Amino acid sequence: MITLKTEPELAVMREAGLVVARCLELLRTSVEPGMTTMDLDQLAESFIRGEGAAPSFKGYNGFPATLCLSINDEIVHGIPSAARVIRDGDVVSIDCGAVVGGFHGDAAVTVPVGTVGQDVLDLLRVCEESLWRGFAAARLGGRLRDISAAVEAHIRPHGYGIVEGYGGHGIGQRLHEDPHVLNYVEPRSGRGAKLVKGLVLAVEPMVNLGRPDTRELDDGWTVVTADGSVSAHFEHTFTLTEEGPWVLTAEDGGASMLAPLLADGSVR
Repeated sequence: MITLKTEPELAVMREAGLVVARCLELLRTSVEPGMTTMDLDQLAESFIRGEGAAPSFKGYNGFPATLCLSINDEIVHGIPSAARVIRDGDVVSIDCGAVVGGFHGDAAVTVPVGTVGQDVLDLLRVCEESLWRGFAAARLGGRLRDISAAVEAHIRPHGYGIVEGYGGHGIGQRLHEDPHVLNYVEPRSGRGAKLVKGLVLAVEPMVNLGRPDTRELDDGWTVVTADGSVSAHFEHTFTLTEEGPWVLTAEDGGASMLAPLLADGSVR
């Protein structure tokens, strides 16, 4: 069931979103070769709790950590570990959630560490661009499919694999709510939910340098590419207003990234 949020609830979700935004910026600028993924996780938990918030992921369905940290061929849900050392040339997906006043914010970035090949940097760029294309295609009165179609249209010409078993989601008092947000168009799914005021979605393209096929590791959480190719993952939480998309997990609400897309009409 889809739950719509009131204006006061959206204000609380913005608070949670800003905690996530600031935490991800701290982590993005802190990650370096020689750190362990547990180092990052502890830094994140300390920051989130210091902001008066709580980690969304820790304890969620038994997940043991504050962050999902996925490296190279790991797509999502990687478990931080003191034994996992980040190395030069790695790409690290940092997925972070925080809860404030009973409402969640959820976002992710994939960060290149040290010297990374241009093919991988291009993958990261296209994945992140597709996320913003999805937001820019969203309009009040539109449909969920509009977001999925815009994400897919930006990725397909590059030949990357769009992960099919995982996607975005509604979010609010529960970390995962209806509807499920695909990163591609599924003809049998119709046009999807109507985009209305109060609907809050976490959109999160997951894109592989190789094929889209995945497998889950024995830890019951970590999802990796079946062919061992590098994967990228970007995510933000957003809602729609009369003025357009409002990205709750971006410091500026998404204005700087959305302005050029909305101005040139390329995603209308």
